[in-house]
Amino acid sequence: MTRLVNGDRSLEELQRDRWSVPSGGETRLMATVRELRRKPIGGLTVEDMRRLIRQDVGLAYLLPLAVEVLRIDPLAEGDMYEGDLLAAVLTRSAEVWSESPELGRDVRLIVSELADVPPALKREVEGFLAL
Repeated sequence: MTRLVNGDRSLEELQRDRWSVPSGGETRLMATVRELRRKPIGGLTVEDMRRLIRQDVGLAYLLPLAVEVLRIDPLAEGDMYEGDLLAAVLTRSAEVWSESPELGRDVRLIVSELADVPPALKREVEGFLAL
């Protein structure tokens, strides 16, 4: 599942899948996700990655990028709270981690090196470690 790619390409280009606007309209969240899929992945912010990962969009490309960010700053923060990117990563399904065990090991190492787990992340950390 892990794919390191050119940061100049968007998820839309990498996945070769253009999303059109649904005929009945879409929620603001999904409109944002659709727009973020058009942005070069090298230009995605922590918040952009958090949103996409929470929606299970582009995980094969975004999880490796997110892990690189988390190696430097395990509690990297988007717009929600300290560690919200880590929370998004930790709450992906067990299937995601079974498809990419080396990435799962990297995340386990990052979590194990946290001196203090913020209270907002305790449940996510415990759930991930129980997988």
